[in-house]
Amino acid sequence: MRDEVQIEICVDSVASAVAAERGGAKRLELCSDLLEGGITPSAGVIDLVRARVSIALQVMIRARGGDFCYTADEFEIMRRDIEMAKKLGADGVVFGILDADGNVDTRRSRELVELARPLDVTFHRAFDMSADLFRSLEDVCAIGANRILTSGGDPTAVEGLEVIANLVRAARGRIAIMPGRGIKPENVRRIIEESGAREIHAGLGSSVPSPMRFRNPRISMGNAPEHEYQRFVVLEENVRGLCRGVASTG
Repeated sequence: MRDEVQIEICVDSVASAVAAERGGAKRLELCSDLLEGGITPSAGVIDLVRARVSIALQVMIRARGGDFCYTADEFEIMRRDIEMAKKLGADGVVFGILDADGNVDTRRSRELVELARPLDVTFHRAFDMSADLFRSLEDVCAIGANRILTSGGDPTAVEGLEVIANLVRAARGRIAIMPGRGIKPENVRRIIEESGAREIHAGLGSSVPSPMRFRNPRISMGNAPEHEYQRFVVLEENVRGLCRGVASTG
């Protein structure tokens, strides 16, 4: 029998973390500011999520939004954030560093892997922004990470499915290849069966209305005005639907 497929859900709040666990997820990726693709969450968020859920908790280590070529100060921030995540009970960390030419920054990435141990390490979708995915696969294997999160260099995992399958074959069991981006209950079976991956990563964020009764239509605090009173959360029923889709792969 094939190994069970591990389901990781990306969350940015305590409520979403609890919903993901109740829905059947086995692991969380905890971020803040998902509109920027995810940055390091605060110590308070990590601490309270760790207190509220018992499943594996992976913490995003990303000093800012934008590209993945970091200054010396930003790299030092990432080092300190890894130490913070370890102290707060994280089971793993998630990061990615590239150099200016789009190669994996193996020296600094290896330093972060060594600092993170014994925690689990995921190299995130900075991988998809690299100049050569298959060379980057070898580099990430060499630094000692446990897995790569990838959409196959395309906007979604469905679009990058052929490349993801080739990455799984090229990895030869040395590292887990985890498809992510645009994975939903209706396509997860296809992604698992055609890629051969045994871990998947999904966001599943749903828009819910704000409880605010008073609303100022003239001002926004960084969002477009029409989105100022929207919130995005993970719903338990959507995670359950994804789990059913995974279970149907047999």
